[in-house]
Amino acid sequence: MALISIEDLAGLDDEQVDDDITDSSEPMDEEQQDRMYAHWQAVGRTHHVSVPGEMRGPIEEMTRRNQTSEREPVPSVTISRHEKLGEVLYEERVYPPGKWACVSKADMLYEQSISNAFMKLMRFICKENSTGRYLGMSVPVVNEITMADDGTNFMKDVLTAYYLPAEFQARPPEPTDPDIRIVHRDAIRVIARVFYGTTTEETISHQISILWELLGNSEDVLRDRYMVAVYENPGVPQRRNEIWFVRRGS
Repeated sequence: MALISIEDLAGLDDEQVDDDITDSSEPMDEEQQDRMYAHWQAVGRTHHVSVPGEMRGPIEEMTRRNQTSEREPVPSVTISRHEKLGEVLYEERVYPPGKWACVSKADMLYEQSISNAFMKLMRFICKENSTGRYLGMSVPVVNEITMADDGTNFMKDVLTAYYLPAEFQARPPEPTDPDIRIVHRDAIRVIARVFYGTTTEETISHQISILWELLGNSEDVLRDRYMVAVYENPGVPQRRNEIWFVRRGS
């Protein structure tokens, strides 16, 4: 999961935001806001995305909240775990049905699509919703990829999904952005493998190949749809991600 998204805010070691910005739960002053916004803009430029001025408020809100609030895990049940020499190669899980806030984007680059989608979700999480409240962060944020007919290239349209925290599952808040849809998604059974770092079309394709090599030929796993799950705070250089293969019938 690339740049201005939950997966990839960092990446510029020489432009890290000062500790007095990220370690405080108090509202930022104007100078701190300017420095934080400039940091996001710098990261955005390296991934061909512009960070609009309206993101200043959500940037501050989520930065402060990440320091004081726990991230809520998306509920799941682990069915099996496959190891070799003490290393977990992959595991199989079931995620129960639930409500997700979803945005579809079809920009030129995968990184652009997920970044622009998450900026929309970030504003939704940070009070641009019918409750007027900060909703809280859940992990992982999931990006869904559809493969082209040749089976090797990504389709441009990428869906980015944020699981609504338990408090809002029964009565989801309405987004103010018409591009955000609240969707009830059925239970899904996935084969998940952890990897670290940035997520681009190239790195994801590599992870897909690795997991297929481990699984061998498996007829009950989809080949036209994959998911990338992102767990880490954007400021973590070696972010934890997972590639998800989806079991047929999920």
